Amino acid sequence: MRTPPDQVPIDLNADLGEGFGRWTLTDDEQLLSVVTSANVACGFHAGDAATMRRVCELAAERGVRIGAQVSYRDLAGFGRRSMDVPAAELAAEVAYQIGALEVFARAAGARVAYVKPHGALYNRVVRDEEQAAAVVEGVLLADRTLPVLGLPGSRLHEAAAKAGLPVVPEAFGDRAYRADGSLLPRGQAGAVVSDPAAVVERSLAMARFGVVTAHCGSSVAVRPRSLCLHGDTPGAVDLARRVRERLEASGVKVEAFA
Repeated sequence: MRTPPDQVPIDLNADLGEGFGRWTLTDDEQLLSVVTSANVACGFHAGDAATMRRVCELAAERGVRIGAQVSYRDLAGFGRRSMDVPAAELAAEVAYQIGALEVFARAAGARVAYVKPHGALYNRVVRDEEQAAAVVEGVLLADRTLPVLGLPGSRLHEAAAKAGLPVVPEAFGDRAYRADGSLLPRGQAGAVVSDPAAVVERSLAMARFGVVTAHCGSSVAVRPRSLCLHGDTPGAVDLARRVRERLEASGVKVEAFA
């Protein structure tokens, strides 16, 4: 396949600050030397005030964009359990999380540059119009200019675009896809791609050609502006470096979208 003539730069994002108190999960400092955007946990699925402050300071020092990774209020389940939250309550909680992170971003000399849902909320707003609209309402309450990072073709992106918010399509090199472009649920076999070489090559195919091979073997169009590199997977830092090196060696420009 040839590289498309309209090749766009690719942002690399990672979920960071996913610790709480004395417990840590992600190697924030090392990942921030590789990625261009940081999805910072805002306290609802992980993270606390001290962690948010530290990650914002590290990101600002390195010129990495700071994004609010908003989620359902689910510390025990890491935000990956399905929840039914009334729309008005969800909108308020999304705005609350963005506002909390903005305090630390501004104190570090930066700002919250975008919003990305996490876990169960991310997958819910792919198809659920009400929950998607609630997330968008929360973003609008916090800042009417913030881009929304999410799955292409999702109800979230439809609602955000309708509200006048910029939308940024995202793809995952380490997650299996269904034929319809949605992610294979984590509870199903093969949902997470664990072979580093496969993750690197899938990431390259997404960035250069806008396609990924689905779990069933079909080709799915993704056309991402940003690639997610999960920070909680074993060997995450080395894998992130390998993905970035492979992209740049293939002529893909890596830069933040915000």
